[in-house]
Amino acid sequence: MTRQTKAPLPTTPAETLFNRRHWLGWSLGTGVASIMGASVGLAPRAAQAQTTAPAWPQRPLQLIVPWPAGGATDLTLRVLCEEVEPLLGQRIVVTNRPGAAGTLVAPALKAAEPDGYTLGQVPITVYRHALMNRVSWDPVHDLAPIVQVSGTTFGLLVPSASPWKSLADLLAWARQHPGELLMGSTGIGTTAHLAMEEILLEQEIRYVHVPYKGTADQMLAIASGQLMAGVNSTGFAPWVDRGGMRLLAIFSAERSPRWPQVPTLRELGYPRSVYTSPWGLAAPRGTPPAIVQALHDAFHKAMFSERHMAALARYDQSIDYLDTRAYQQAILQTVEREKALLQRMKLLAAPAA
Repeated sequence: MTRQTKAPLPTTPAETLFNRRHWLGWSLGTGVASIMGASVGLAPRAAQAQTTAPAWPQRPLQLIVPWPAGGATDLTLRVLCEEVEPLLGQRIVVTNRPGAAGTLVAPALKAAEPDGYTLGQVPITVYRHALMNRVSWDPVHDLAPIVQVSGTTFGLLVPSASPWKSLADLLAWARQHPGELLMGSTGIGTTAHLAMEEILLEQEIRYVHVPYKGTADQMLAIASGQLMAGVNSTGFAPWVDRGGMRLLAIFSAERSPRWPQVPTLRELGYPRSVYTSPWGLAAPRGTPPAIVQALHDAFHKAMFSERHMAALARYDQSIDYLDTRAYQQAILQTVEREKALLQRMKLLAAPAA
């Protein structure tokens, strides 16, 4: 049987003091090493937590609408925002900035922080305005397209008492009476003006253009016979429905469910004459791509809700969806096309000196 031998106890006060100090040093050293090891292990996680971007969105968003409150676009956008809010988990506050033909949204977005909390409704006329005028902003470079939402139905209209029953009738008369055709639009350089001008330029028909400041005045002029014809967006619907004027053709890609008997300009042999003045949403340039994608996904889902589609239909509008990439390409194509047309019309702004 082996007998265990105990370690000898210190026999002097000096040896006792030494052993206690040795044990204390070993214990402290081991403890510090353990703490240091734990700190080293936590360091990468702490650094990672500091560099991880905070979740978005953390506060309400702002949507700039460049039209007065209560108009068709404003009302449909408010419905759309209400459908988006549950998807983002934040409110969307609509801010109306009317004036300057709906172009005030561009400088406002240019001045905003590109953090995903400010976006705007951008009509295609914003890009046209920058071609026609020397401005301090460039929508092609200053804005980040998110999604195209909708457009408007434009029509070619004549008084109900007009002898013209078709576009061919109008053009035949205009050829026989050069410079006598009186046609109105909602203003120089508007979509209605360009849609009308492209056809007449192609046919080499001279006419008198009468610009109006708004839809109401133009509709009264057509219905009363002061104008022989005119082009306008869906503000004409009540007038057509109650027989105040005749709709000869529309500038949409397809026939309208509301007026299925009315042909499109494309059907009548004008394949380029598709004008819907499409509009979409954009953010300031430099907004992170992940946030742009999140905004696209939320608005894309919400725009096809029954409530939003019903709101559009109330104003004879429909979904004209394009994703971010397709929307950006469509903008660039439209800018190039309209630049050439505006140059022919002598409306293109002179380049800066």
